[in-house]
Amino acid sequence: MNKKARLILIAGGTCSGKTTIAKAIGRRLHDLKTVIVSHDNYYKDLAHLSFEERAKVNFDHPDSIDKEMLLKDLHEMLSGQAVNVPDYDFKLHSRKEGRLCVAEADVIILEGIFALYYPELVEISDLKIYVDTDSDTRLSRRLSRDIIDRGREVEGVLSQYMETVKPSHAAFIEPSKKNADVIIPGDKDFDKVLYMLHAYLRYDIKS
Repeated sequence: MNKKARLILIAGGTCSGKTTIAKAIGRRLHDLKTVIVSHDNYYKDLAHLSFEERAKVNFDHPDSIDKEMLLKDLHEMLSGQAVNVPDYDFKLHSRKEGRLCVAEADVIILEGIFALYYPELVEISDLKIYVDTDSDTRLSRRLSRDIIDRGREVEGVLSQYMETVKPSHAAFIEPSKKNADVIIPGDKDFDKVLYMLHAYLRYDIKS
């Protein structure tokens, strides 16, 4: 496949700062058409299940992602074709048609906890980044996010963290760090690291 766009993968544990890093990179590539996509939009659609059944699904396991759809859309994005990225409703656990349309991008940044887990993704990427953030910091951020943005209770968030999030991080996400080209400390001043990456990003994408 002759790629028109370049693909940057950003992985890391839950609430490690992946989106923040992605946006910071996008700002540095301001004169290029840069699109940020989250693989969270590609969770499998569970609308066919009852709400009780949906709530029991382990969303911190790689099998929860519709990998085939994600790869299909990415290949089309990389070749310059127009793709409508789906939306995912985390309160109802269902997927629907999204409003983000990606077409003729120069750079596609895919962020998500499993971005460096799937070999098929790693193989087609141009730059692989892992955001390494302390677990206590990540848990604190997740509590705030899930309670404020997703309407969940403290007890439920903590129970999910101990039962699925923490074990899955150890089993799938932390080991994917070995696939990274660059490891960024997510709880420190990462702007210095981005400054060093800047010359590489500019040269590699422009070349």
